[in-house]
Amino acid sequence: MVRPGARNLITDVPGLRVGQAEDRLARTGVTVVLPDEPARAAVDLRGGAPGTRETDALDPMSLAGRIDAVVLSGGSAFGLDSATGVMAWLSEQGRGFELRADLPRVPIVPAAILFDLASGGQFSPEIFPALGRKAVAAAAAEFSLGNAGAGYGALAGAYKGGTGSASAVIDDQVTVGALVAVNAAGSPLIPGTDVFWAFALEQGGEFGGKRLDERFKGADLDLPRDGKGRLRPAANTTIAVVATEVNLKGTELKRIAIMASDGFARALRPTHTPVDGDTVFALTTATRTLTGDKPRELTRIGSVAADCIARAIARGVYEAETLGDLTSYRDTFR
Repeated sequence: MVRPGARNLITDVPGLRVGQAEDRLARTGVTVVLPDEPARAAVDLRGGAPGTRETDALDPMSLAGRIDAVVLSGGSAFGLDSATGVMAWLSEQGRGFELRADLPRVPIVPAAILFDLASGGQFSPEIFPALGRKAVAAAAAEFSLGNAGAGYGALAGAYKGGTGSASAVIDDQVTVGALVAVNAAGSPLIPGTDVFWAFALEQGGEFGGKRLDERFKGADLDLPRDGKGRLRPAANTTIAVVATEVNLKGTELKRIAIMASDGFARALRPTHTPVDGDTVFALTTATRTLTGDKPRELTRIGSVAADCIARAIARGVYEAETLGDLTSYRDTFR
């Protein structure tokens, strides 16, 4: 059996906290995943228009090997500066990669961004270092979904996007969690319905409990009419973090990230487009040893991670609230 964790958040993975900050005037925000200790991580980029920082450091062949935090941010490329504020805060805590005892530690903070500059806010590019610092300082086990953090100004197809999270505990007590900021070009809904593509994976009514009925005769195979009407480069992106406590090597985490990316396709249509910057980070707090048949257990973790991403995407859209001209799912189908 696989069931949601106690919080149904990525922070059900032991050793993880999440902090968020928003600028409501600019209609943007930042989300930080903060491990208690440096964590091994990997990344998978599937979108055609990514915006990232420090992802080369996550190559299994790289020197650093471990990260101190992961940042998801709005603000397009300007939002990458939020990692600067996170680095400064971590440095003050004495965290980071140590080359020599007499030299400053260098925090390793990979980041990915989404485009929310058209959300109707009064945008100011210099806000992001301070937002990053505020977000990481607020890191805790509990955090908000919907209009929060990196998903504050997001738009998922025709509906207000947002920040979502979900978790699952496998029967041997291994925990897998996902965190997403949903700003996709594609639609999260089955065409002509109010049903999420991810409905078959829903746990406990976490995104409204809607199901297909006998009136459904099949989906339109063309691009969804409730996607973003004009597909513009750099105007979209869903960015995500998946995590577990199982001690995995860098190459194994890379495979988890690749498998987890399939969760996008379980919750959005289309996905990994030329105009999305879809990116998945995978990390481990490495507090549990993997037992049993390793290929099977890795496959199981990767499959559960993909399902968690799909559920988190639907939760992010379901929990979002109308923001200006960006109308929420629940207001659309009330």
